[in-house]
This record gives sequence, C-alpha cells and structure tokens, in this order.
Amino acid sequence: MRVRADRVAVTGAHGPLLRATSLEVGPGELAVVAGDPRAGHTPFALAVTGRITPSSGEVRPAGADLRARSAPVDSPGVSEPEGALPTADVVAEELALAGLRSRRADVRQVLDAHGLAARTRFEDVAPAARTALLADLAARRPGVELLVLDTPDRHTDDHRDWWDTAVRHAGSGLAVVVLCGTATARALPVTPARLRSVDQPAPLTCTDTLVVTP
Repeated sequence: MRVRADRVAVTGAHGPLLRATSLEVGPGELAVVAGDPRAGHTPFALAVTGRITPSSGEVRPAGADLRARSAPVDSPGVSEPEGALPTADVVAEELALAGLRSRRADVRQVLDAHGLAARTRFEDVAPAARTALLADLAARRPGVELLVLDTPDRHTDDHRDWWDTAVRHAGSGLAVVVLCGTATARALPVTPARLRSVDQPAPLTCTDTLVVTP
C-alpha cells in the first residue's frame, strides 16, 4: 500500500495542532518525519493511519480502508499501553486487538521471543525492547501494511533503540513511518521529512538493501 498525505493539517479546539504537512511512503520504504515539540507528531500519526480526519488536505487511501491497513505504534494517549500493567497483560491485549489467540501459552511465546518477563511493569521495559515488541505485535494484525512509530525517542536518547526495528519492518515489505524530534533526526543516515513542510525528500528504500545502524 502506498500512502499519500497531501498538505494535511489538523485544527483543535484552541488552534492548529498540525500545520500543512505532506508525505508519501510505500512498501519497503522508511520515512523519518522530524519536528520540534508541539509540531504535531501524534496528530500526523493519527491522520496518516486514518484515525482522525484532517481539517484540511487529504490522505489516500482514506477512511475504513486506511484504518484497517495501518497501525499507530505507541502513540501517546492513544495506543500507548498503560505503564503500570504487567508486560504479559500488554501482550495479551495487543494479541486480542489483532484478533489473534491470547492464551497464556501464546503470550509466553511472545515474551520469550523478546526476552521479557511476564510480571515486569511495562514502564520498566527497556526502550529498545518496548519499541520492538509493540511494532512486532502491530505488524501481526491481519492486513496491516503501514506502521507509524510515534516518537519512540521520547523513551530514549539513543536512536539505535528503535532504528533497527524500523528498518527491519520496512525490509519485510511494510511501509514504515517514524516520527521523532529534530535533534534525534540529526544522528540518522537519512534526510528526514519535516512536520509543517510540503516539500519532502524521498523515503529510504529498505528492501533488498543493506541498511547499517548509524
């Protein structure tokens, strides 16, 4: 699935939440979108996954089709798991959300694959493991073709804690968008797209390409 956001803007009750932003990303591609605090990271994540309707501009595909084929990963206040929950409960909820079996054995299989303990409070999971787990579970949802990782750098100062996960999923053929801070983007081996910009660089192509962690 190729997703095109054309001059997407979101306005809230007290003013603009996201000013006009354009982006295009398709299968096997990774787009990094950077912005300063309060530039509209989460509104953009929700708009390009069909969870909210832009105040202006458009996203294609749109509506139920886009919602069914995309997933916002760890969006603050939206898809971010409750930190006090045991990690096993978070996994069970994500499996159920994906329409997959969430029995104890199924949960244990996921935890073992990620080297995580069932009773660990989710807020205590290391940033790299957190992003890998949530992205992997989102990618399991039937029909998902687009992952949008919403500010994984809020959990860590080290971009390597999420870069490999993003590249891996793009390399598997998904379209992947990572929203991050401006300072974080400076350390990456790509020219980032920018929130509040309509003239954007091409995303990184990850399929059949060796992408080294910077």
